[in-house]
Amino acid sequence: MQSLAWVSSSLVPARAVALAGLLSATLVGCQSVPLKEAGTLTSYGKLGPSKGTVAKKRLYVDGQRLVDVKTVRIAPTTFSFAAASKIKSDADRDLVSNALDRALCVALSDRYQMVPANQPADLTVRSVIADIVPTDKALAGVSTAITIGTGFVLPVSVPRLPVGLGGLAVEAEAVDASGLQSAAMLWARGANSILDKPRVSEVGDAYSFSTKFADAFSQVLISGKEPKALDISLPTRQRMQSWLGGKPKYAACDAFGRAPGLVGAIAAKYGAPPQWTDKKPKAAAQQAFNSPIAR
Repeated sequence: MQSLAWVSSSLVPARAVALAGLLSATLVGCQSVPLKEAGTLTSYGKLGPSKGTVAKKRLYVDGQRLVDVKTVRIAPTTFSFAAASKIKSDADRDLVSNALDRALCVALSDRYQMVPANQPADLTVRSVIADIVPTDKALAGVSTAITIGTGFVLPVSVPRLPVGLGGLAVEAEAVDASGLQSAAMLWARGANSILDKPRVSEVGDAYSFSTKFADAFSQVLISGKEPKALDISLPTRQRMQSWLGGKPKYAACDAFGRAPGLVGAIAAKYGAPPQWTDKKPKAAAQQAFNSPIAR
């Protein structure tokens, strides 16, 4: 793409906005990631039809089975063989799975008591990365440079390049102490050149989407029903504290480390890899994470 540095600051606002709009329309693109079964759910037979546009999902939930649930544990998220083979680094895979589990633990703390993975609970939540589309790091870097650069000469920044976009597909379920399925979800989302900021990491998009999946599935488990398309509720105090990197409501969530908070948000704005700011779990807190889990 040719440099946009030639854009004159003498352009009147109307012309500048028109130019930015034209560039945006030209660059719009998205990565298509289909829903995918990894073969790990107890059952797929009760899942509803595919819904959604930006993110696609198939859902099953039995609200009555969730009414009496008080304690929840999270089994560490794993990768299907097909998904794992697409990401070279173990550390990158761990980054995505840990971010997903952390977001689930914090969100579910709004209603349930979260316990370590090696303790019994009324409900066990387990997730599997069914598919992943790596983000092209080089193109993400170029997109970041263009977006930031044009922000200095245009009233709005142009979107990221519509190539090299990443994506994520997850399947998850919640089972009771006897192994019966109370809820399940297939979920998939690909990056959009307008909605999703680029990050210079092979898992840049997948990392962002892991928390979006966690938010979607936690809403199902908390409400016991399919959530509304538009959620305008404000985050709870404990979720805001955890998002800012503070102490979580339940110690079990410390097994997944602390959220990057404001530093992470600023780093994401400028395309920095999530590895730079994501806070790894402390060794002591991760002991339960490494303990055998009753299935």
